[in-house]
Amino acid sequence: MRLLSFILLFWVLSPSLYAQTLQQKLKTSPLDSQFVYLNLQSRNQDKDFKIIRKTNLDIIRQNVKDSLSTYKKQISELKGDASSSAGSITGLQDSVKNLSAALEQEQQKTDSISFLGIQFSKSSYHMMVWIIIVVLAIALFAILAAFRKAKVDTDESKHTVDELQEELQSLRKKSMEREQQLKRQLLDEQLKRNS
Repeated sequence: MRLLSFILLFWVLSPSLYAQTLQQKLKTSPLDSQFVYLNLQSRNQDKDFKIIRKTNLDIIRQNVKDSLSTYKKQISELKGDASSSAGSITGLQDSVKNLSAALEQEQQKTDSISFLGIQFSKSSYHMMVWIIIVVLAIALFAILAAFRKAKVDTDESKHTVDELQEELQSLRKKSMEREQQLKRQLLDEQLKRNS
């Protein structure tokens, strides 16, 4: 408080120096400080009223106008930046959607296999291939079993045919021998009769 009263006393005693420094301070300091300096510099007329120099008031008015125009420019620049950012964000969101759709299509392509013009999921395709392999293996074993049975049957048939042919040969031999015997007997009988 004493320091403040000392500063006020110094300004009152040297008005020209005070006026120059106040106007310089008003031109160079922030708005809030300018109002504080103006309030300190103003003379009290009454308890509720102060007298302010018109030049100081004009300086502050000009500073406020400059600050307002600067802030308006900054606000418009920020709005422009925000709108361009919003545009780029929507563009990026669209590209993300496109990339997501393309990724989903590629995943569907990699997760499916075309077989005979029909799309199958990989698991269905693998299951179908294994079923085909198992069916073919069963068919192969059935064919091999049928072939073996046919071979066994053929071998048995050959063996039976061989036996039957041997039996037939033996029967032919016997029948020829019998025929020869009968012919001899007939000849013998004819010879006996003729003699």
